[in-house]
Amino acid sequence: MATFLRDWSYRFPWLYRSISRAAALAVGGYERLRRLPLQGIPIQPQDWVLDLCCGPAEVTPILAELSQNVVGLDASPKALAAARQRLPKVEFVEAFAQALPFPAKSFDWVHTSLALHELPFPDLEQVLREVWRVLKPGGGLLILDLHTPCQPLLWPALALFLGLFETETAWHFLKLDLPQYLQQQGWQPVWQTLHAGGALQVIQAQKPAA
Repeated sequence: MATFLRDWSYRFPWLYRSISRAAALAVGGYERLRRLPLQGIPIQPQDWVLDLCCGPAEVTPILAELSQNVVGLDASPKALAAARQRLPKVEFVEAFAQALPFPAKSFDWVHTSLALHELPFPDLEQVLREVWRVLKPGGGLLILDLHTPCQPLLWPALALFLGLFETETAWHFLKLDLPQYLQQQGWQPVWQTLHAGGALQVIQAQKPAA
């Protein structure tokens, strides 16, 4: 169970952002952190890209640099208001990731950063089913999220962060072998890279073309 600081992070987004930016120093800074899931990804200007659980549009501007057809989705009206103010030319949709309001095979890419660990496993399963549905054959899923650290010395800092700002869903997420789960669900190929001593994982997975 998270402390009152989790509520503060929603009421005062600058608090969470400040901590995130400090933690991002482990991967070379906040700008590099935002770009990690996009490394080596050939997003084209005509591609349709969904920024899933986009929040106040932290990564959306980078996606909008690459594609003319970016859609941000989040369930928080407050976050979307900030996103629309930041990027008035980008379409933002208020909806839950468990029930995406888009037709099947709508997007070439779906990106999500530091959001999946917020979900109970049944919701996570449903979100991934929805992502599969809205992706075109051959489309890609790009994920940045938490991972069990490879270096034991990192555990105290991660445990403190989770205890202050997250709920038990994050602890359960750390136990999940996400690449293996995606492969079991039919995603092929699935690439995983670890960063920040293993405390962060980037996953790039593809929906088969046929």
